[in-house]
Amino acid sequence: MSKVAVVTENRSDVTVYSDFFTDFSRNAVTGQLNKKTNAEAVKQSVRNLLLTDKLERLYQPSVGAGLRALLFENATPFTQMQVQSYINEAIRNHEPRAKLISTELEFKNDQHTAEIVVTFAIINIEDPVTFTIGLERTR
Repeated sequence: MSKVAVVTENRSDVTVYSDFFTDFSRNAVTGQLNKKTNAEAVKQSVRNLLLTDKLERLYQPSVGAGLRALLFENATPFTQMQVQSYINEAIRNHEPRAKLISTELEFKNDQHTAEIVVTFAIINIEDPVTFTIGLERTR
């Protein structure tokens, strides 16, 4: 095998992105914090970003999507466009590792909830990622 083939070998198990679990759990054997890698790390980051309200983080008032403020609005096409706009803005401004592909929104008026399906591509990773976030009104 030539030196060029070794250097340019494609490996799918390479860790590009990593992040800690949000509960800061530790590995039972090593005692180190458990890590999420690649797609799971970016997915966790996007989920946290979308579930964060603006002004919620100290010293970073612009971080967050502010989706909870729209839960008490009437479920109209305008509200749906507004939610998609908030998601697009939050990912574009605060998550440079992800590029939004699509968002789908379904309001369930009788249950006072909304389900958001987010699909995005991760920089340097080929496969797109899709996950669902459920938001519900609390009184």
